[in-house]
Amino acid sequence: MRELVLVRHGQSVANAAFAAAMSAGSIDSGITGRDADVTLSPLGRTQATALGAWLAGTGAAHRPDAVVCSPYVRAVRTWEAARDAAPGLPAAVTDARLEDRHMGVLELLTPAAITARFPEEDARRQRDGEFGWRPPGGESFGDVVARLRPWPAEAASRYAGQRLWVVAHDAVVLMLRLLIEDLTFDDIAGIIAAGPVANTSLTRYVARDGKLTLAEYNGVSHLQTIA
Repeated sequence: MRELVLVRHGQSVANAAFAAAMSAGSIDSGITGRDADVTLSPLGRTQATALGAWLAGTGAAHRPDAVVCSPYVRAVRTWEAARDAAPGLPAAVTDARLEDRHMGVLELLTPAAITARFPEEDARRQRDGEFGWRPPGGESFGDVVARLRPWPAEAASRYAGQRLWVVAHDAVVLMLRLLIEDLTFDDIAGIIAAGPVANTSLTRYVARDGKLTLAEYNGVSHLQTIA
């Protein structure tokens, strides 16, 4: 690929509800249903629109030749809103390998709710470590790496010479960094400690000497127009 850009979806209603619950000291976020069906918050739609407006203003400098999305609603809606603001952007295809980390029976529970209702899982998490812990019916970060492992090489072949954008989730952005840059989980822990992957942020790789090289991580300058 000439360039690979990883985009975290815009703020979701779950992102907003989890932050509100934490701020209020509440265990429950009020979000129910399937994680895959969680859509964008009003701010998330604004962020996605700002991304599209930025792309519309950059001409051909950053516009993707192809786009692949997680099939989760919040990722698909992010790209749809961006396209609405920038006519002519390519439609996205979806790839299930780009789904968010599966949390199994703990899906859509806040960290506080997990601690309160599943203390045995909290203990397992402490025992196994953040990256080794697998929730019941869910995935460890190692499992996410395993399902993503073939993706970079396949994408490089399919989108050779093109600028590819991927719209997915923070876990996907981080685990693709691990694979593309040959990082360790300790490296990823250090990246996470410096701050979260921001909603609608850009992580950009460019082709240099036959391989992808990180040019930007967690960039949000395109969101400066949002008050």
